[in-house]
Amino acid sequence: MKSYASFSAHALLFAGALFAASIADAQQSKPAGTAPAAPAAVTTDAATTKQPAQLEAKAIDVLKAASARLAAARAMTFTALVNYESPSVFGPALVYSTRSEVTMQRPNKLRVVTPGDGPATEFYYDGKTMSAFAPAENLVATAVAPATIDATLAAAFDAAAIYFPFTDLVVADPYADLAEGLQVAFYIGQSNVIGGTKTDMVAFANANVFAQIWIGADDKLPRRLRAVYLNDPLMLRHDMELSNWKLDPQLPAETFVSQKAQGAQKMEFAHPVAKQPAGAAPITVRKQTPASATKSPGSAK
Repeated sequence: MKSYASFSAHALLFAGALFAASIADAQQSKPAGTAPAAPAAVTTDAATTKQPAQLEAKAIDVLKAASARLAAARAMTFTALVNYESPSVFGPALVYSTRSEVTMQRPNKLRVVTPGDGPATEFYYDGKTMSAFAPAENLVATAVAPATIDATLAAAFDAAAIYFPFTDLVVADPYADLAEGLQVAFYIGQSNVIGGTKTDMVAFANANVFAQIWIGADDKLPRRLRAVYLNDPLMLRHDMELSNWKLDPQLPAETFVSQKAQGAQKMEFAHPVAKQPAGAAPITVRKQTPASATKSPGSAK
């Protein structure tokens, strides 16, 4: 569970300080890697004592069926509505949201258009280059990209902290990502509420994160995922709704390029702390209030 179940800060960070300004209020820092790693395990006896994996067969079957359905698709489009909590100075969490319109074609095409609680962002990968575009600011960062979606997602994160919470849905082997470090998986039952269809509910966890997923009982497509980190003292919740699924649609080549982005002002494809392009206004990134410093309602001024 190195990416989708690592669902921490929904870091759709732009290459350079631009994406940091978009949603930095609700970010949590992530180390470099193929995707943001989940936080370290909570330091309690129960969490640090190694326990045998408890993997219920029915739960694993549901997860594998969904993963196989996604892996078999040569192309897909879907909508990811992400809601994530961030501490407020009064104690109770605030909720921020993004909506991503995702289009992918295996093995080397990806487009993500994301309006959210902050400036809109767009990401294009055409098999040769990857571009992060901010339409409001008319800024674009472009870099040579690897030959596959998996490698490009890893490169975008390493170089510019660009991460998508639905990464596990578009990689070549979704179950391999999901199963890494898996310790608990059990079948909850069925729901007729989520996504307007009957879904199978499965809970799963590794040493760091506990998640629940709703998967279409008939079409095997994920409809919702909800996750909480075990070492988060505030138990902030991260929730993603998935809809408008289309598998193997016909996609014209121009889907994965943007003429407007190609004409935008160029900036370096780099981490958000990197220098801004010449003439860009300074961007102030507000740091998230540490849990230990969160004020109670009675102490707020």
